[in-house]
Amino acid sequence: MTHLDLAILGGGNMGRALIGGLLRQGLRAERIVVGEGLAEARERLSREFGIAATADNTQAVGRANVIVIAVKPQDVQAALAPLRAQLQRSRPVCLSIAAGVRTRALRQWCGAGVPVIRAMPNRPALVGAGITGLFATEEVDAAHYALAEQVMRSVGEVVRVDTEDALDIVTALSGSGPAYFFRLAELMAQAGADLGLAPEAAQRLAIATLHGAGLMAHADGDLARLRREVTSKGGTTEAALSALEAAGFGKIVSRALEAASRRSRELAQQFGPT
Repeated sequence: MTHLDLAILGGGNMGRALIGGLLRQGLRAERIVVGEGLAEARERLSREFGIAATADNTQAVGRANVIVIAVKPQDVQAALAPLRAQLQRSRPVCLSIAAGVRTRALRQWCGAGVPVIRAMPNRPALVGAGITGLFATEEVDAAHYALAEQVMRSVGEVVRVDTEDALDIVTALSGSGPAYFFRLAELMAQAGADLGLAPEAAQRLAIATLHGAGLMAHADGDLARLRREVTSKGGTTEAALSALEAAGFGKIVSRALEAASRRSRELAQQFGPT
């Protein structure tokens, strides 16, 4: 593992997921410090992971070469402003997982020359099965990027995007995406129950199908071929897919992602200069 001294500002779910993932990959607990305002959260982090947690963000980032900004988007400026002089001196990689906060704002709050990277992970990162979109500013060199990638790979896969605007699409596709699959499985379970299955059995079938299909897709990667292999001509699957397409399923999905991407851009305007 590349040398990593990590500070995480914010000890919420994603911060905890990163800590757990990095520890499993062999990073020593003494190389992780969390800045967290809630005493109860600090005690829990120290107890469960054996890492240092402090209410003083200045102390948290003292020797870090990577800082993960994991506070709520509306709290990012307040968290970074007192650290600006310190960040200017040490110039750690500032890796933000705060949704919607643009790099222009982050660079303004961190100071010129500080390497800034934005990450858009998704909720399956909480179980080590996430995927993260990464966008890096021009101050970021290969070594900086490798550190950020190392951190995010601890909770799943990483995809680099070339433009910051692409992160809005990442948000719509993978960031919000788990909810789409959950909703589909929820509707399938309800439809099964409406057709006569016991509700508990319908839900178990829908959940197991979602899980199994995900494993097959991840192992193979050719979604169109996997779909074709399940779809026998004149069979039940073809009948179901035909009904979905007749209802405009493809257009519905396209409109959903467009709406989510648009909303991501709108929310970004609330969190500083774009």
